[in-house]
Amino acid sequence: MASVGHCLPTFLNGLLICVTLLSGLSVTAKPNRKPNIVLILTDDLDIAIGGLTPLAKTKKLIGDAGISFTNAFVASPLCCPSRASILTGKYPHNHHVINNTLEGNCSSTAWQKSQEPDTFPALLHNLGGYQTFFAGKYLNQYGDAKAGGLGHVPLGWTQWFGLERNSKYYNYTLSVNGKPEVHGAEYSKDYLTDVLANVSLDFLRYKSKYQPFFMMVSTPAPHSPWTPAPQYQDTYKDTKAPRDPNFNVHGKDKHWLIRQAKTPMSNASIQFLDNAFRSRWRTLLSVDDLVERLVLALEASKELDNTYVFFTSDNGYHTGQFSLPLDKRQLYEFDIRVPLMVRGPNIKPNQTSKLLVANVDLGPTMLDIAGYDVNKTQMDGMSFLPVLVSRYVLVEYEGEGHNVSDPSCPLLGPGVSECFPDCVCEDAFNNTYACVRSVAPSTNLQYCEFDDNEVFVEVYNVTADPFQLANIAKTIDQEVLEKMNHRLMMLQSCSGPSCRLIKNGIAMKIIRM
Repeated sequence: MASVGHCLPTFLNGLLICVTLLSGLSVTAKPNRKPNIVLILTDDLDIAIGGLTPLAKTKKLIGDAGISFTNAFVASPLCCPSRASILTGKYPHNHHVINNTLEGNCSSTAWQKSQEPDTFPALLHNLGGYQTFFAGKYLNQYGDAKAGGLGHVPLGWTQWFGLERNSKYYNYTLSVNGKPEVHGAEYSKDYLTDVLANVSLDFLRYKSKYQPFFMMVSTPAPHSPWTPAPQYQDTYKDTKAPRDPNFNVHGKDKHWLIRQAKTPMSNASIQFLDNAFRSRWRTLLSVDDLVERLVLALEASKELDNTYVFFTSDNGYHTGQFSLPLDKRQLYEFDIRVPLMVRGPNIKPNQTSKLLVANVDLGPTMLDIAGYDVNKTQMDGMSFLPVLVSRYVLVEYEGEGHNVSDPSCPLLGPGVSECFPDCVCEDAFNNTYACVRSVAPSTNLQYCEFDDNEVFVEVYNVTADPFQLANIAKTIDQEVLEKMNHRLMMLQSCSGPSCRLIKNGIAMKIIRM
């Protein structure tokens, strides 16, 4: 396709800084050059229901060339709180982004003043000597006139191509270093995934050769409206959402919001979610092309051997699990577990790790790569360059609902949202919960408490019950229940170093990747 043709300036007076990785990894880099870092962030990409299937080139070029983490979790299963956790390395109770609205602190002026100066890209740029590049979706309310509009460029970015508000594929506006750039609906010039690939390649072509770089490319796919590129619109014609054991079954022992889902789902709901599932996969084929173009460009410029490439998502997704048609926001594996693949210097190929990592750990890991001491920050996460055993992560979500009854579900009364015509609602005010997720050699456990009148508890042995069909809160050993409750309370009140101590547990083992 035709190039978008952005010409990026050459950056002069680069800093030459020797590299020392705190993890003990020796990096076979060029003298006086820190490793480069690339983060490719997808939008709503699951791992539990086959989300990686369309990404064959991505798995080959990143996963097979490095390490894949099978227990990677998000701090919150919703776009803006999760992205805020990635950028800050903090849990939602510390960065205070609670939902996708401006009132929920999503890209608000308060966020800009209190959190943006200390994001890991800002630290890489201001203290680490990195040139930094961003392209794609930032936070859902970015560009709102009440928060500086498109003229606001977050601190710490050398080059900025920020999408106004939420994911789109056509008919959108980018902030190009603070100036609006309007795009229409012509594929060769406007398809957003390809535009992000083109401006990223331009950055690699014109950046300074004397500074390390950090790139964050944040694709719209596979978020709705699920618009595929023309060449992919007829693929996966016979594909349906997976009919796993938790598909279209009643969550009888779960929180009330799950119990209200109608089972079996209507034929219309099933057809709708199958169509969405196919469309999501189709949009991912363009992401696969983007990854290939970036990796090949790094290889052609002889920079790939000194570059860490991360691939992940802001949250997972569901299509029919427990008879919920489609969305995220829930505490189950399909919404909170995400893909995470990393390749880079001294990471051996074809590795799979079952160890527990969280998206609050991404920023600390990248700071560690740059040789920056994470202990100097207030981040809750920790570097996973030295991979830790017997860990715990926190998942938090604050439900959203309307003050009036939803026309699709008047019988449920006020307080619900994201409702479907079959009177199935994906969210509510009291869909507010916190979970602690543990991974151990013998048993993987998830313990969740709801902030509602029931103080409802859900507990799952994910080793024995990977589809989370049976809530064992009433049958699990009381001592285990009390320990998980105590761990959750500690994590919910932690901040910075105390979060890292709690997450470590007691046992710690350094493993060279």
